[in-house]
Amino acid sequence: MPTDRLTPSQRFKSSLIGAIAAPTISALCRTITWKVEGIQHFDDIIRSGRVPIFAVWHGRILPAIWVFRNRGVVVMASENFDGQWIARIIERLGNRTVAGSTSRGGARALIAMKHEVEQGHPAALALDGPRGPARVAQPGAVWLAGATGNPLLPIHSEASRSWTTSSWDRTQVPKPFSTVALAIHPPIFVSGTEPQHLEQGGAALSEALTACEARTLAIFGRSS
Repeated sequence: MPTDRLTPSQRFKSSLIGAIAAPTISALCRTITWKVEGIQHFDDIIRSGRVPIFAVWHGRILPAIWVFRNRGVVVMASENFDGQWIARIIERLGNRTVAGSTSRGGARALIAMKHEVEQGHPAALALDGPRGPARVAQPGAVWLAGATGNPLLPIHSEASRSWTTSSWDRTQVPKPFSTVALAIHPPIFVSGTEPQHLEQGGAALSEALTACEARTLAIFGRSS
C-alpha cells in the first residue's frame, strides 16, 4: 500500500530498490540451507479455519519474509522511506503491506490489519519497529490477536554465518551458502483487549520469542 507521505522521488527510489533487492534476496536465499522447526503450527492454524499473526523482531525480518513468501501475508510497514522500500520488497516476494507503525499511523494501520485478518488473511508485525528500542515489544500484535481471536505465531531465526548491520535493530543478513535455523513457536491465544489480557499476552509472547531464540542458537551449539 503506497503512502502519500513520500515525495515522488522517494516513491520512485523505493520502487527501484524493491525491484533490485527482491531478486537479490531470492538469489541469496536459494543458496542457504534452511532448518525450519515448527512449520506444522502454521499448517494447523490454517486447517482450523483461523489465520496466524506472525510476531518477529525487526532485526530478523529477512528470513521470515523468505520462508513465508507467496502466502498473501499482510505486513505492517512504516510509512517512512525505509519502511516503504522494505514494503516493495515484501510485495515482490508475494505478500502485501499496510502502511503504518507504532510511532505514526498506528491506530489506523491496526484497524486496517484487523480488517485483513477478519477477511482471512495472515498478518505479520515487527514487534519492535520501526525505530525501537530493539527487542522491546510494542502492544500492536497482542492487541490484534485479542481483537480478532486469531493466534500469535512467534518466530525467530539465526544464521550460522551472517553480516550484522549497524542500524538500531542490528539486522542480521545471512551470508551466501550459510545455514539458517528458524523456529516457530506453538500459537498463543489472547483472551481479549482489556489491559490484563494485553499484559498476559505480552508476557507469553516475550517468553515464546526467548524460547525460539534459544532453540535456534542451540542448533548451532551456541547460547544466548
